[in-house]
Amino acid sequence: MIEAGSGFWWMMAAIALYFLAMIGIGIWASTRTKNKDDYMIGGRDLPAPVAALSAGASDMSGWLLMGLPGALYLGGMVQAWIAIGLTLGAWANWKLVAPRLRLFTEQYGNAITLPSYFGNRLVHGGRTLRVVSGLVILIFFTFYISSGMVAGGNFAAAAFGTALEQNMGWSTSETYLIGMLVIAGITIFYTLIGGFLGASFTDFFQGTLVFLALLAVPVVTMIIAGGPATIVDRVSDVQPNAWDLFDISAAGGFIGVFSLFAWFLGYFGQPHILVRFMALRSHHEAVVGRRWNIIWMALCVIGAILTALFALPLVQNGRVALTNSETAETVFLDAAIGLFPAFIAGLVLAAVLAAIMSTLSSQLVVTASAFVEDLMLLIRRRPLEQKTSLWISRAAVLVVAIIAALMALDPSESILALVGFAWAGFGAAFGPIVLLSLYWKKLTGIGATAAMVVGAAVVLIWPQTPWSALYEIIPGFVAGLIVAVVVSLITYRDEPGVDEHFDAAVARSREGLPEGDSELAEPAPAGRPSAQTA
Repeated sequence: MIEAGSGFWWMMAAIALYFLAMIGIGIWASTRTKNKDDYMIGGRDLPAPVAALSAGASDMSGWLLMGLPGALYLGGMVQAWIAIGLTLGAWANWKLVAPRLRLFTEQYGNAITLPSYFGNRLVHGGRTLRVVSGLVILIFFTFYISSGMVAGGNFAAAAFGTALEQNMGWSTSETYLIGMLVIAGITIFYTLIGGFLGASFTDFFQGTLVFLALLAVPVVTMIIAGGPATIVDRVSDVQPNAWDLFDISAAGGFIGVFSLFAWFLGYFGQPHILVRFMALRSHHEAVVGRRWNIIWMALCVIGAILTALFALPLVQNGRVALTNSETAETVFLDAAIGLFPAFIAGLVLAAVLAAIMSTLSSQLVVTASAFVEDLMLLIRRRPLEQKTSLWISRAAVLVVAIIAALMALDPSESILALVGFAWAGFGAAFGPIVLLSLYWKKLTGIGATAAMVVGAAVVLIWPQTPWSALYEIIPGFVAGLIVAVVVSLITYRDEPGVDEHFDAAVARSREGLPEGDSELAEPAPAGRPSAQTA
């Protein structure tokens, strides 16, 4: 908790500087956003490093800087299994999904959203699937976005509540409200004008800030302590099992550890991550993107782990004051405030805002894309003009953001509980369909729709069963996969033109075409609906 004084204003200056940088990037991105495709997917011209850090920043959110360090501080190294699972899941996603999804989405009607790709790729029931998946994205992401705004308000209240009460006379609830509105307002502004490019390039900046912050805190702690060996011994003195990765009793036994690791399954179905793959310059860029993303993610995870564990002796000897001892989710913030000069600490706090805001912006763009590209099918069949679609996309961002902000005015437990299912819900509903659509020719729209419904339903129901200790994404993903295969085998019919197109796409992904190959833009074969008319 930050007290009133000159240090408070230096921290506020650092955060204000960060906000100005985000607004500047959004204004720059708006100059490159001319039409709907630019707004939703950046004209498929995203450099691999930007896509990699953008995917990482929009993926990790405040979990990397608050949730994970808190769990590690309280439970020790065994809690790192979730980080191991997520890192392996991210690698598998870039390896198995990224190159093919980039290639398939362009060849199947130049689809620019995940639902429109499903509608173009799958024959029987594809239109229904497209609308249903658009609804799933709209509903779940509205709650997800609201949760991010709640996190922003809680961050402001936790970090600045005392100082603002002393300086301005604000209550905690007023600090929460104003903090939430400021953070949400700036995120909405740069997303509204910059669209996908604004979200992606701010994510790149934010991912870099998160990376530097997560390296700086443990390095400075180690130096203060007198070196690596000294800090390791001091951590062990405070918590003897802190470094034990296999202390499964501390994580609820084998099922608990397996559930932590199983988070990797969620990656295959997260729309705000998958859209980064679709926006790459070419499918070849996925190789470079994978290397950037995994290096960034591995180093960030290591930084989060070391920050949490190194904080144990710092809290014990009074160098760091732990604001929230119940969840320890403020340990990263508390360490930064206790170790750094005020302005530098402000930049580290900005990294937490970066993690929250990067996820918010990505989810806003994906939600707007699903509304304009997919749910508009319920209203009209003919495509809109590019400029009209662009302004409807911006209007959709604003409407969804306003609804989410209204929900966040009163951070009820029910909203956060629903968002807790989001990762598992998207992973189980979309993950099996994405993988099968890229690697199995016989997947049908009816099979995919059934799988999406069953996967999401299992995720929602599972916590109420006697086996709730097992993370719900595991049974949800398995059930969705089985249903997709069984129903597709029953409903599949030969579609020579579609099957040949699938074979051609697979062949190109294996051959490794040169950069900029004109055949990548080949339209779908006769009989296949385009992205606009599917």
